[in-house]
Amino acid sequence: MHSLNEQEEERLQEAIKSKDWNEIKINDSWQIFKVLAEFVEGFEKLAKIGPCVTIFGSARTSSSHKYYRLAEEVAYKLAKSGFGVISGGGHGIMEAANKGAHFAGGKSVGLNIELPFEQSPNVFIDPDKYLSFDYFFVRKVMFMKYSQGFVVMPGGFGTLDELFEAITLIQTQKLVNFPVVLVVKDYWKGLVEWISDRMVEEKNINPTDLNLFGLVDTAEEAVQYIEDFYKQYDLKPNF
Repeated sequence: MHSLNEQEEERLQEAIKSKDWNEIKINDSWQIFKVLAEFVEGFEKLAKIGPCVTIFGSARTSSSHKYYRLAEEVAYKLAKSGFGVISGGGHGIMEAANKGAHFAGGKSVGLNIELPFEQSPNVFIDPDKYLSFDYFFVRKVMFMKYSQGFVVMPGGFGTLDELFEAITLIQTQKLVNFPVVLVVKDYWKGLVEWISDRMVEEKNINPTDLNLFGLVDTAEEAVQYIEDFYKQYDLKPNF
């Protein structure tokens, strides 16, 4: 199964043929400035907003789905507890996160990514708290740097990517420890069991690494998990 259709493949091949190696190198050099511009804009805008809790999950979840309603409830309760809410800025779970924060009167932040097909910003992001990125890696830095916690709803590869990025950075002490909570036990059960049965069993991670994240079922439990984490250090939202 090919990821590109015939027209896309033809356009890609033409683009490759139309540039020699020197042109490609020059283009790569100029691209650095675009990357820097995205970092600067992200740092400047998000520094003014302050730390928030990021909610991850599938862009494909419909507004009638129970996971959508659950994500909305989590965001609403987080905002009422004083946390701002960051999402990936698109639809599905991301929209639910921004919607919950919006109707709770909290900060609703969207870090959108420019994609060829499915991603466009949702209407529940605060107009002054919207950012759009071309580069996934720049966007990921913003999530990590300005999040006080991660709530991980059911999702696909992108959700797993962000989850394991956060856990890896916390595990290797490249990121200040913060709460990571997976919501909907039945969805994550197989993955968590595999991590426990295979990764721990074969000594690829330590048994204590399983404490780097929590597993809950309800919005109340998710918010409580994050609040309890910060109570240990006598810290409050947006410290």
